[in-house]
Amino acid sequence: MSVPGHMAGVVLTGHGGPECLAWREDLPTPAAGQGDVLIRVGAAAVNNTDINTRLAWYSKAGGAAEDAGWAGTPITFPRVQGIDACGTIVSVGAGVDPARIGQRVLVEPCLREAGGTALDPPWFLGSECDGGFAEYLAVAARHAHAIDSPLGDAELASFPCSYSTAENMLTRSGISEGDRVLVTGASGGVGSAAIQLVRARGGVPVAVSTPAKADRLRAVGAETVIGREDPYAENGFDVAIDLVGGAGFSRLIEAVRPGGRIATAGAVAGPEAMVDLRSIYLKDLSIFGCTVLDNGVFAGLVSHIEAGRIEPLVAEVFPLRDLAAAQEAFLARGHVGKIAIAVAGA
Repeated sequence: MSVPGHMAGVVLTGHGGPECLAWREDLPTPAAGQGDVLIRVGAAAVNNTDINTRLAWYSKAGGAAEDAGWAGTPITFPRVQGIDACGTIVSVGAGVDPARIGQRVLVEPCLREAGGTALDPPWFLGSECDGGFAEYLAVAARHAHAIDSPLGDAELASFPCSYSTAENMLTRSGISEGDRVLVTGASGGVGSAAIQLVRARGGVPVAVSTPAKADRLRAVGAETVIGREDPYAENGFDVAIDLVGGAGFSRLIEAVRPGGRIATAGAVAGPEAMVDLRSIYLKDLSIFGCTVLDNGVFAGLVSHIEAGRIEPLVAEVFPLRDLAAAQEAFLARGHVGKIAIAVAGA
């Protein structure tokens, strides 16, 4: 197919509220450089990270712009956000096999290469470089994973960020068959993914959520659902997968058994927690911070999808033009799973 010189998309014009999201139809279409592929984006999805980046929430300098990116560096504006992307390769750069044109792909959100150069630390799609909230996306070929699946683009776009984050947490914390695993924030994208992936490993997931979402969480694999304010069984879990943070983090230290593990990759309830260090060392606990994907995690996720071991949980699909409304629906926390964004034909 021919590639137009300009494309439609939503750009972030600065840090702030939804008014900083602007619909544009005159964005220059990116080109596939050395080692790159150009993808016609079919669908994307909404994530906490997109909103956090918009708000400069990652900044440790009180919301200052100079450290608002994932890597602690400034965000360059205008920025096409969108850490999730599913689409089709329409052209390739030098050094990439032309046979890849026409492949349907999922984009790995944690980027170790850009512009033919290795990245250390990695970049993240839609933060340090443009992402999936536009009609076209250029990315290093190694990060465009071919996928063979009957699922639609919106369903596939629900996987990359949330499910790879969950799989990375399970990998770091060494979850194996028979482990009892407590999952906080279980109704969100990462939490609901973790429930399925724990089951795929032979573990027993226990969800923390609201009663209204309990039936849906049991349907995707939760053994039981604990209310957010309900007590946890002391020493009742081998592993805790925490996506909430805040004051409740200290409860997890008592909930996991001696020698247990806690993996954390979220702080929607706040970035600070008071903990009793004595419990951590006296119980020989291991705590894992999880952001950068370990090697092989995303490829393993693609294998899970192709084998049908996990299913997409798409609560609603918004057109790209309505991205701000989609983010507001996401922040209302009334859904289970993901809110997807239809991009093709935007």
